[in-house]
Amino acid sequence: MFNILCIVGSRRKNGNTATLVKEAMKAFDTEKVQAELIFLDDYSFESCNGCNGCQNSFTCVIDDDMQKIYPKILASDAVVLGSPTYFYNITAETKAFIDRCFCLDFFDEDDRSVWISINDTGKQKYAAVISVAEQHSEKDMGVTPEVMKNSLESLGYRVVDVVKALGLFSAGEAAHDTTALQDAYNAGEKLLRTLRLRRKIEILMQNKKSE
Repeated sequence: MFNILCIVGSRRKNGNTATLVKEAMKAFDTEKVQAELIFLDDYSFESCNGCNGCQNSFTCVIDDDMQKIYPKILASDAVVLGSPTYFYNITAETKAFIDRCFCLDFFDEDDRSVWISINDTGKQKYAAVISVAEQHSEKDMGVTPEVMKNSLESLGYRVVDVVKALGLFSAGEAAHDTTALQDAYNAGEKLLRTLRLRRKIEILMQNKKSE
């Protein structure tokens, strides 16, 4: 059973980002996948305050709704992270969420250029990114897709696909954009195929050990 956490960083429950994340989830429509959809706006949590307390406790010391999300992150095999573009960047909710995941990275005491994610200590985890913008030029997305991709990679995820959906402004437009829908579905399918391949390799390695 694969566990996939799907995260929407838009406040619109029926907006374009949510539509595309849900489309990616259609690829998980199988009894061997447990997929959960969460909207960051449903949770009340602060931004990271830079206290660095997590480097001593290995958990974020701020007691708010992020404490409800951390177990979901740790239990998942993969994540889908989606955000619309606000002024060439991800939404404030998505940024706060990413910053609060700082507690999942651990740094060498003497050389902070050396770090490891808690996700690096177990099975490889995977991710897909879905970014949305109202403009039709990719440059007008600014750093939206890169911020999500780079942040997830620093947290130990291998990002298998990055969707860049352009020209979507009014809520619901994505539902009629066949290209964006197909790209989102393909991202979900690629994520699932990657997990299945990981499982196949695990079985092969187990069989070799038993020979």
